[in-house]
This record gives sequence, structure tokens and C-alpha cells, in this order.
Amino acid sequence: MDGLGIFMAEKWVNSVVSVKRHSKRVLILNIVLDSGLLNVPTIYASHSGKLEEEKESFWNEVFHLVSCLPQNEMVVLAGDMNAHVGSCNVDRDGTRGGFGYGDRNADGSRILEFADGLNLVICNTLSMKSSW
Repeated sequence: MDGLGIFMAEKWVNSVVSVKRHSKRVLILNIVLDSGLLNVPTIYASHSGKLEEEKESFWNEVFHLVSCLPQNEMVVLAGDMNAHVGSCNVDRDGTRGGFGYGDRNADGSRILEFADGLNLVICNTLSMKSSW
């Protein structure tokens, strides 16, 4: 069974305005901070073995939800994207940093297009990873 969960420190629980489940793979957590409202869309993307139609439908749903959030509110997209954006950074200036890993796959290309279309940055590519 697919599903999502969110863990947070107890000190932040009273700042939660809402948790809205949009599907079994998408929910949005809203938190009030001193600087405004933080929207945390949390996703579990379809993995590479799923049909293209299912993956396209999923990313269209997420794109619509994120693009409908008010522009004056903060957005942090979290979850399992099930893709590799790769280490090459020559084609998506500003969407990611230079510290990706390995080769890009087709789902990684989809994520780069998604981030580019919403002016988002893939933050885990902004700094070098330490060894596990």
C-alpha cells in the first residue's frame, strides 16, 4: 500500500495549520512561521517501473497543486522523487547546483522540467555530499 507520513519536532506541532491529503501519493502540510506561511507539498513519486501515463498524471497533479499556491507564500517540496537528475549541470541554469550524482535518467529529466517550470531549485544539488 502506498502512503505518506510526516514527522516533525514536537515544538512545531502547534504551528501546523493543516495537513491536506490530495491523493495516496501527495499531501500538503501548511505551517505558520514568523516570516509567513510555509507550504510543504510532500510527495511519493511513481517509480521508474510504472507506466508513463501514471507518471505523467502524477507530475501534472503536483505541478497544478504547487502552481496554485499563493506566490507570496514559501514552498518547500519534499519527498521521494524516484529519479536521478545527474551530475551534469549545463542545461538547467539556476534549477540545480553542480553537485548532483551519477547519470540523469528519464524521470530526472521530468523533475528538472518540473522545477524549471515553477522556478524551484533542487537544493540537495547545491553542496557536495559526504560519504555514507
